[in-house]
Amino acid sequence: MIKIEHLVKNYGSNCAVDDISFEVKKGEIVGFLGPNGAGKSTTMNILTGYLSSTSGSVSIAGIDVLDNPLEAKKHIGYLPEQPPLYLDMTVEEYLIFNYNLKGCKLNRDKHLMEICDVVKIRDVYKRVIKNLSKGYRQRVGIAQALIGSPEVIIFDEPTVGLDPKQIIEVRNLLRNLGKDHTVILSTHILQEVQAVCDRIVIINKGRIVADELTENITRAVENNRRFNVKICGPQKEVLAMLRSRPGIVYAELLPQRDGDAYCYMIESEVGVDIRKSLFYTLAEKKWALIGLEAMGMSLEEIFIAIVDQANPSNKNKHERKNRRAGAEREVAKTIMENTGRSQGGEYSALFGDDDK
Repeated sequence: MIKIEHLVKNYGSNCAVDDISFEVKKGEIVGFLGPNGAGKSTTMNILTGYLSSTSGSVSIAGIDVLDNPLEAKKHIGYLPEQPPLYLDMTVEEYLIFNYNLKGCKLNRDKHLMEICDVVKIRDVYKRVIKNLSKGYRQRVGIAQALIGSPEVIIFDEPTVGLDPKQIIEVRNLLRNLGKDHTVILSTHILQEVQAVCDRIVIINKGRIVADELTENITRAVENNRRFNVKICGPQKEVLAMLRSRPGIVYAELLPQRDGDAYCYMIESEVGVDIRKSLFYTLAEKKWALIGLEAMGMSLEEIFIAIVDQANPSNKNKHERKNRRAGAEREVAKTIMENTGRSQGGEYSALFGDDDK
């Protein structure tokens, strides 16, 4: 449905998008992520025909956006970060205006009412937009993107500024839209991507550094290797035992205490489950184990690790600041290596000898 091939966008000497390629299939919801200045908005503006590319091509439903922009835009619904609302119009007037602007051929009243039911704004249909809450304004913005039943919907930060209840409602709406539409979602809220998207594409400094199914990343995140352990025993001896134990690559004394028990953070080797053997060792030494809690890796940690892997200057700094991040780095490296292989190894230049 969406095909981007060797896309490049230069602003003078600054390269905002540097030879990126990926496809989005029909009915797929893709999360498009990256730090500020990574090239997300530029890519989305080129997708919608708002900007032209320096080189490369973008096609929507087989139509080249640059060669035939008007025809390509008929297949696109777009919600920018700031919804393009006319505040002095009523919701009805605004949606009719967009209906006419798009040259929609569907039965107007029936079509608009169906959209209002989908985004749940029928109860404010006659109200002036400037009198609506932030959440309702966002819904009206989504409604205008749905006019004409476009096959491709592009959302840029659709839940920014919403309260928790509104965020959940918009996420449910996005999931439902994915049943009938192809959706690209750009956001900084990574839980949103994990909850809604089928696939995640991460861009950094204008280049794609990860392209992976959300379920694969979620499985990697859930493969815990770090544990918070509470042990009653002599502090120095316990820490020395943990650090020398096979299967444990890192151990650290934490500042928290639980009665006469000290808390430790331990990290195991990849593929090694040290819980049972640790229990038996502590039992032999008569050091009571009163707590063992998995410290789950979040998608935010994986995202930071991927971005740092792609920036060698940041990677060493990150490793010095967070000596416990081995698990995230391993997951990030695996994801990035898979991305490089799937796209012909074009990202190998990002890595130095140490990463290999």
